[in-house]
Amino acid sequence: MSNELAAFLALLALALLSMPVYAAWGPGRDADAQRRGSRFLAGYGDFLVHWLLWCVTPLEKASVRLGLTPDVFNFVGLLLGALSGVLIALGRLELGGWAIALGGICDILDGRIARATHASSLYGTFIDSTLDRFVETFAFLGLAVYLGHHRLGPLVVCAALAGSLLVSYTRARGESLGILCKEGLMQRSERLVLTLAACLVDPSLSRWMGRRPGDVLLLALCAIAVGTMGTATHRTLWISRRLRERDRRAAEPARHGEECPPAA
Repeated sequence: MSNELAAFLALLALALLSMPVYAAWGPGRDADAQRRGSRFLAGYGDFLVHWLLWCVTPLEKASVRLGLTPDVFNFVGLLLGALSGVLIALGRLELGGWAIALGGICDILDGRIARATHASSLYGTFIDSTLDRFVETFAFLGLAVYLGHHRLGPLVVCAALAGSLLVSYTRARGESLGILCKEGLMQRSERLVLTLAACLVDPSLSRWMGRRPGDVLLLALCAIAVGTMGTATHRTLWISRRLRERDRRAAEPARHGEECPPAA
């Protein structure tokens, strides 16, 4: 057993032990997550969302006391994303997975610190979501290099990356037209968890199953590709229906000889 896998199993055991503690004595549902409508696995994994935020709260409070700004975590997360891509490309999947996990924690902290210190801004919203796309792209580029020896590896990675970007694009484009759509199973949190878990267990699990290194990771990426394409398609249809309804309502006054108001 590798040191990285042993560390992962130890951390997993600690996490499982902490969940009953949180359920029994924790503060309950996180108020910030509820206000933002944060969800995991279409709501079925929401317990994990509030448990994780309970776990990172001490780090959040310590960061506020130290005067760390959201930008610190934005750019540390970007560096960790680039590092994860390099490590994965070099075949150090477990270390790449840990880099993805730490980058995910940075992504949580930047927004929470911004809201806790009343430092939220249009700049922060833009830089946070944009750097998230850079981070995800770095990881997928590393995966494309690592899975280059698989016949379908690069194709599956490209499909997963394309689907991931389409999920983000459909939401952003819908919001720019006044339609908010956060629906779908394979959002960024699900993709991040699935990718880092596959990176952490692939070397040992593939060896145990008698498969080539990367086979388990390839299956995870197939799931991401199918899930993201499905989510992007669902969002496209969902937003399209609502835009058609809005266009139809806007056109009704014109049919009765009234002035048609400009579209929002």
